[in-house]
Amino acid sequence: MHTVTRFLALSLAFSPLTWASSPQAEDPTGLKAARAEFLHQYADNAKSREQLNKILESAQKNQSVIDAITRPWEAKPWYQYYPIFLTDKRLEAGIEFWKEHHNAINKAAETYQVDPEVIVAIIGIETFYGQFKGKYRVLDSLYTLGFHYPPRAHFFQKELANFIKLAAEEKLDLQTLKGSYAGAMGYGQFISSSYRHYAVDFDHDGRRDLFNNPVDAIGSVANYFHRHGWEKGAPVAAQLTLKANHKLTVKPWVNKKPSLKVSEILTPELSLTQSIDIDIKQTGQLIELEQESSKEYWLGLNNFYVITRYNHSPLYAMAAYQFSQELKEAYATN
Repeated sequence: MHTVTRFLALSLAFSPLTWASSPQAEDPTGLKAARAEFLHQYADNAKSREQLNKILESAQKNQSVIDAITRPWEAKPWYQYYPIFLTDKRLEAGIEFWKEHHNAINKAAETYQVDPEVIVAIIGIETFYGQFKGKYRVLDSLYTLGFHYPPRAHFFQKELANFIKLAAEEKLDLQTLKGSYAGAMGYGQFISSSYRHYAVDFDHDGRRDLFNNPVDAIGSVANYFHRHGWEKGAPVAAQLTLKANHKLTVKPWVNKKPSLKVSEILTPELSLTQSIDIDIKQTGQLIELEQESSKEYWLGLNNFYVITRYNHSPLYAMAAYQFSQELKEAYATN
């Protein structure tokens, strides 16, 4: 086992990496230069530089990681995306998980003011309640994306540095931990920076264990949503109806903080399918979902935006919301 024993200082400034702007014969891809820059950024002295270099040398490029990130599920149209998650099997597992951990879920919902069905839905969508936590070595995933995937190299190198610090802080073996192709870990699939900033020791056993402790995972997911502005009991989204032969006057939402007011989205031509009591002065977003032969429209409110802070895809947020509503209804009747 190889466990980092010294924290590596994270630089406040993150300068651009040198991806071999002038390729040399001995370093045609810029890998050596990029690794040297990484060591410069994140090693605070000679000893930590040596430790960090050993970690990099122990990491391996995994082509399947690059293949996976270039074809994410969120790239699918809605009608192909939602059946992956909204299944009877996942719903049944969610009800059993809720029953088994109802005390922790209720406590987390009250402590962090987050609706309990949302906590249960997120863990179910992420890992099927801990059954599928990921098959990739986290170290290899972050190394591969940080040094062999230029489009997001800066982000994943920073996550790699966070992962190394996380391993030291939580006494984790970074050589054996497994997660998703993007380096997300545990029941709730937290990336390293989120693990460090939002994970909580919810059962007070002295460890923040999101790998094997569902109670810590429950509290941590709730804390994440709380810290990002979830409003307990507030509406999340509402379906809209667009009159026939009318065009949208508002562009569908992309991954930016909502700036339009609900009153600017709702029009006589685009209205709520079912009447609900909402403040039209609050900000919202227009969500467009692709069905096989038509488009479906929804009004996303603050809580919908909060879900997209967990995963930026509106498809993910809508699946999580709809699954949470199925869970809420099913749990109430059990």
